[in-house]
Amino acid sequence: MALNMAHQIGTLAGTPISTDSSSAEPVVAMVNASAVWKSPVASIMCKSSAGIVSPTMLSPPLSPLSRSPVLNATRPDLSVACSAFTLDAPAAMVTEEETAYAAGGKKKEQANGGVPVYVMMPLDSVTMNNTVNRRKAMNASLQALKSAGVEGVMMDVWWGLVERDSPGVYNWGGYAELLEMAKKHGLKVQAVMSFHQCGGNVGDSCTIPLPKWVVEEIDKDQDLAYTDQWGRRNYEYVSLGCDTIPVLKGRTPVQCYADFMRAFRDNFKHLLGDTIVEIQVGMGPAGELRYPSYPEQNGTWKFPGIGAFQCYDKYMLSSLKAAAEAAAKPEWGSTGPTDAGHYNNWPEDTQFFRKEGGGWNSPYGEFFLGWYSQMLLDHGERILTSATSIFKDTGVKISVKVAGIHWHYGTRSHAPELTAGYFNTRNRDGYLPIAQMLARHGAVFNFTCIEMRDHEQPQDALCAPEKLVKQVALATIAAQVPLAGENALPRYDEYAHEQIIKASSLNIDDNPEGDREMCAFTYLRMNPDLFQPDNWRLFVSFVKKMKEGKDAQRCREQLEREAEHFVHITLPLVQEAAVALTH
Repeated sequence: MALNMAHQIGTLAGTPISTDSSSAEPVVAMVNASAVWKSPVASIMCKSSAGIVSPTMLSPPLSPLSRSPVLNATRPDLSVACSAFTLDAPAAMVTEEETAYAAGGKKKEQANGGVPVYVMMPLDSVTMNNTVNRRKAMNASLQALKSAGVEGVMMDVWWGLVERDSPGVYNWGGYAELLEMAKKHGLKVQAVMSFHQCGGNVGDSCTIPLPKWVVEEIDKDQDLAYTDQWGRRNYEYVSLGCDTIPVLKGRTPVQCYADFMRAFRDNFKHLLGDTIVEIQVGMGPAGELRYPSYPEQNGTWKFPGIGAFQCYDKYMLSSLKAAAEAAAKPEWGSTGPTDAGHYNNWPEDTQFFRKEGGGWNSPYGEFFLGWYSQMLLDHGERILTSATSIFKDTGVKISVKVAGIHWHYGTRSHAPELTAGYFNTRNRDGYLPIAQMLARHGAVFNFTCIEMRDHEQPQDALCAPEKLVKQVALATIAAQVPLAGENALPRYDEYAHEQIIKASSLNIDDNPEGDREMCAFTYLRMNPDLFQPDNWRLFVSFVKKMKEGKDAQRCREQLEREAEHFVHITLPLVQEAAVALTH
């Protein structure tokens, strides 16, 4: 019998990644094709700014392995899956009225403003055998999302899956099918080049390690991993200290990232700019431009600890030594701060981060934090130089994700941001340099914690996500770089939705360009909870409000009535889109 949406999609998230997709999945019904619609054009902030990149910039030289043959995956034949969707189709059909609702009540070419909504797909959407995980459930879920008016989906393209066994040998199998599936449903795709390990961070529901041959090299040279002052290694991402050193089977890490992106471009060039509209380039743990300063794995860090500096591998220390000598302070080059406390300390527990007389505000602190944050900026610069040249003239946007580290934001030192590599204090704007770096490459600044309110957080930890989002928004406005958002934690309530709508409108007092909005918002995440009836109803309404934009003339009550009507009529379709796994 048909169960509710949560049971029907229940296998999509929160499970260990399987070795293959089930071949005994039930038949699912298809949402009528008339529900597929074209979304309004993105806001003006989404206009291409590729011209910022220097026209003289040359494509990075091909590494020896970049000429290795790409394993061309055959375009999957989805006819069997498609035919399955047509069986037991519900009697109710989507009318022209519902189609007009999904289209935002206006034609695409007439639409103005609004923020398109994307939805993150499950982390384990592709199995370790490079096939689509829970294929029919995935198909049904994408159909349901499209019926709700979602612009597209975000999918992690895992380095550890695609180039798993041998350097330069890429298996795009499951991704080829997923992308064709998205195209079939009229959904756009934000593809994340995930050069990090899955597992060990907030929300990680499965484990996908780095490629085997990379792990082998790290086993031989442990300094390829980020290291803290106590010698603890972090294997989520290759240390940026060795970005330009050929430590990975004769290639530098940056060359490996560039070769991967080039292979992705060549294999999916027929989808770039149409189905694949954005490439988000992973630059650290959780795909974010930061150091792994607050790892949850093995209980090393717990919220709201300050984290720890990650600069004690030999490659980082070599750079620190050179920087200290260049500053005529060789005594500063032997180690990082030794009085910065432990992962779960608070700022006032430490000499380095305390508000009065803290080392962060000393000449040494200025030197060290300047070097530490600049290393992160240089890392981003190197990878973006490759990414923008590789995807030049393909019609895709490039984006970079920055973490929303909002705890202890109300302190003077902003300790958790400093250990993560963001030199942001009460006296210094640490996000403007990041925004300026992204602007040089025409990239989108993607930021998290958009759904949070200050008063919802622990007050003793001086959390201030709203103030942080405002600071980042102002930095992107100053640097003339597009801003996109994500929610940091799963939220399905209307209160969080309203905060997202408010933040995405960029209605801030100091905004000199009041007509600007976020260029996109990505919703965390496609999972069983999203498809609970109440959550689904609120989500449909939220998508509608986001697409209307801040210039919408109609009142919110009318939008909510329309959403309620649409959900009521299409609920049988949505429920039938994923039949219970009864066998």
